[in-house]
Amino acid sequence: MQQLVEDLMSGSRRAAARLISLVENDAPLKRELLKEIFPHTGKAYVIGVTGAPGSGKSSLVDCLLQQMRADDLKIGVIGVDPTSPFSGGAILGDRIRMQEHALDRDIFIRSMGTRGSLGGLARATREAIQVLDAFGKDVVLIETVGVGQSEVDIVRTADSTMVVLTPAGGDSVQTIKAGIMEIADIFVINKADLPGAERTATEINMMLDMKESDQWRPPVLSAVSVRSEGIGAVWDCLKDHRRFMEESGRLMEIRRERVRRELTEQVEYLVKNRIWDQVKEQIELESLLEKIVLRREDPYSAAYELLEQINFYSEG
Repeated sequence: MQQLVEDLMSGSRRAAARLISLVENDAPLKRELLKEIFPHTGKAYVIGVTGAPGSGKSSLVDCLLQQMRADDLKIGVIGVDPTSPFSGGAILGDRIRMQEHALDRDIFIRSMGTRGSLGGLARATREAIQVLDAFGKDVVLIETVGVGQSEVDIVRTADSTMVVLTPAGGDSVQTIKAGIMEIADIFVINKADLPGAERTATEINMMLDMKESDQWRPPVLSAVSVRSEGIGAVWDCLKDHRRFMEESGRLMEIRRERVRRELTEQVEYLVKNRIWDQVKEQIELESLLEKIVLRREDPYSAAYELLEQINFYSEG
């Protein structure tokens, strides 16, 4: 284990890939590995890229990589894709879509399957970010799976969140209702050479005018990623947002809140697993389920009784 961590710190791409696989598969060593690398994290800036399927997120990320490398940054990319029902892996491989960067030693690209996790992110995404952070990446880009309303989890993980839209995205009011509009630090209308791009930009700006004023108003940018048009402005805007976050103290605030949430979620995860381990050891679960199915017991009372039987709490 120690050798794996040392290899990661010395820049081994194989060690980075291996570590991400271990955390993704919830390996027994995961807890100790994350403990070892944690002191070396906290330096990478995390950018989330989200939006509906077909909005051109991957091609936009591909173009952004060129801009970031021009600034001599080391970049990690996590592409979260739907899970294959056969292999359990990612259906879409971002390495295929980003072939040009696959051989760049300073760019590390990894596709992850959601494995049933909602929110547009894989369950192990945050842990993979820590691995890439310890690996020495200056920026970690996360491209979410693109499923609309449940994409909002990205805001809990990224320092800056970019929402990618298209002019042909349908009724913009419906898009706003999806909740995805609330999470953007930057809006990018991709495929802006299509009809309706100006109207989409106008509608988004009108929506922003109706929101309460904030120190940072999300800019609405246009891009045509297949021709690399407007990408420089997008990257400049991301840098502006990072500067704002750092100078205003917001970056430290959201990272502190993120740590609080991660600690809470970890405690809940451990408690839940421990309770279920005790339930499986002490309770004849199948017979209880049968009673509920036959309506001889209601699930609410059954849950309470389960906890009483394992002495989780006592009445009164």
